[in-house]
Amino acid sequence: MRRLLQALFVGVVLAVMSAAPSAAQPGAISRVASIFYYPWYGTPSVDGAWVHWGQNGHQPPDDIAAAYYPARGLYSSSSADVVQNQLDQIRDAGIDEIATSWWGKGSPEDQRLGLVVAAAARDSVAIAVHIEPYPGRTVSSIAADIAYLRGFGIHTFYVYRAFDFAPSDWAPVLDVLHKQGMTVFAQTGLPGLAAAGHFDGVYTYDIVTYGGGLLARYCTEAHALHLVCAPSVGPGYEALRGAGDQKVKARNQGKTYDAMWQAAIAAGADRVTITSYNEWGEGTQIEPAAAGYTAAGFTYGSYEGAYGMSGAASGYAYLVRTAYWTSIYHGPSKSRRRSR
Repeated sequence: MRRLLQALFVGVVLAVMSAAPSAAQPGAISRVASIFYYPWYGTPSVDGAWVHWGQNGHQPPDDIAAAYYPARGLYSSSSADVVQNQLDQIRDAGIDEIATSWWGKGSPEDQRLGLVVAAAARDSVAIAVHIEPYPGRTVSSIAADIAYLRGFGIHTFYVYRAFDFAPSDWAPVLDVLHKQGMTVFAQTGLPGLAAAGHFDGVYTYDIVTYGGGLLARYCTEAHALHLVCAPSVGPGYEALRGAGDQKVKARNQGKTYDAMWQAAIAAGADRVTITSYNEWGEGTQIEPAAAGYTAAGFTYGSYEGAYGMSGAASGYAYLVRTAYWTSIYHGPSKSRRRSR
């Protein structure tokens, strides 16, 4: 069944991409669609424990720390087959780059980095690193991290919560990194801070605080400061089970995702960063979700009805719609620039 649905997904994607209107302006082939990716899941059979499925007091496999349940079941990010299938889906959705979550040297995400790099290379998807706020992180440690990560052929970096540190601390370090060919983006809603810190560009990640209505002003400010504008879009947010957060951004059967994509493109985004491929704990994922799954007394959310899709096929609704939007964003040419 899973292979049948995957084949259906690819077929629908090809049809969508051929039918999508060419709304992008000349030069759009240089645009990059990037997606935040999480290689942090674990299972007892592979990793010795449930990891990132059972936080906040939940007890997998039936009771998980998410409002949705993955169509592939609970998986380990240590599985080469899982990672390759995920990258296949990302490629088929027209995404140019993944920004893989990374929590410091020696972390599980670091230990799986080679696996992710290899899978991305097979699918000709560029790989960037999303540097997370690991314990003891400093500007100097991040500079050392980037030197280490260059060994994997990675040259593009997104720094989450970049302004835990002052712009004046960043500027001299980034001046050196730029000379080495590194590109570094700051997660911030304030482009002026990023310019003062000598970052190359900005992204938002948080799709609740930074909704579509703010993106035009955001990119205008970034461009005025000669920064690359890479606002984040996402399908929704629901993190009560995963993190106890009561804020919700409803998916509205895909209308939320469409509105954010429309706003990012209208804002003149140089890059679009998608939150996320598989952050299940925050409910931002576009990875396929199970349809009508009930376990441990809880009925998990599904993508039923999104973009008119129903049943098991609806699990692929957001991947299919991503292919639609990336096709528009890239323009009529199938030639897409890959990140350095």
